[in-house]
Amino acid sequence: MENGINIEGVSKGYGKVQALRGLSLTVRPGELFGLIGPDGAGKTTLFRILTTLLLADQGRATVCGRDVVQEMMRIRQLVGYMPGRFSLYPDLSVEENLRFFATVFQTTVEENMDLIRDIYVQIESFRKRRAGKLSGGMKQKLALCCAMIHRPEVLFLDEPTTGVDPVSRVEFWDMLDQLKTQGITILVSTPYMDEASRCDRIALMRDGQLLSVGTPSAIRSSYTHSLWAVRSAAMYPLLKDLRAFPATFSCFAFGDTHHLAFREEALKNKTEDQLKEELTAYLVEKKHTDLLLTKIEPGIEDCFMSLR
Repeated sequence: MENGINIEGVSKGYGKVQALRGLSLTVRPGELFGLIGPDGAGKTTLFRILTTLLLADQGRATVCGRDVVQEMMRIRQLVGYMPGRFSLYPDLSVEENLRFFATVFQTTVEENMDLIRDIYVQIESFRKRRAGKLSGGMKQKLALCCAMIHRPEVLFLDEPTTGVDPVSRVEFWDMLDQLKTQGITILVSTPYMDEASRCDRIALMRDGQLLSVGTPSAIRSSYTHSLWAVRSAAMYPLLKDLRAFPATFSCFAFGDTHHLAFREEALKNKTEDQLKEELTAYLVEKKHTDLLLTKIEPGIEDCFMSLR
């Protein structure tokens, strides 16, 4: 599969810890694909296997149609990799880092400037500053430029926005949208569920396994429970009482509200309005005040939490 990624039954363990459990996945050429999951889900281990830095215990994977074991040196020429931690040389300037990585891949900054220009112009005024002295957002932009300077066919970005301010996070995803228009296949991992909507397709991942794969809209559409945002004057006691309500499937804290999902069985003999009235009466009996119950549409995080 030219410019794509194919993973078949890949497993990897570290002693007693199983990081990946027979994982299979296909990323199409030119796709912006997101691996969504918490720390410890196995995202970084998978990235290291696909970028030929780590050998799988079982299974097979190809990148750009090439086996990650048998053709590892060729793959390293075809991919760009941006690890989760800032990995550039902090004592080199922005300009020096960029030229160094271009030299490693036997190219020049000038030859591929058209590919990174829209990103580089945002850090060009800091080109003489040491990389270690840049802000978090500027470091990420420099790291992306360095990963792209040899014009890779596939780009691997391991949690690129972790620890970055919200504005820089949005800017970074805008840059990925621009790169995608140039036909580059992008595999990005993130623990932020809100970033899932920026991907063509996503895979929800936990404990080394894939829970669900599809477009963000398809995954949201697969949510089958009636979902409500609930708030009261006492949020922690409210969470405990909501979880104890007989018709509750799940309840989790989301910002300034709790997201409550009713059991599907509870809706077989009662309407949503009837359940809402029962819940309101139950919470009033529990001495809750300033109650607010609102029907809401599920987000990616709601879908993730429902996959047990």
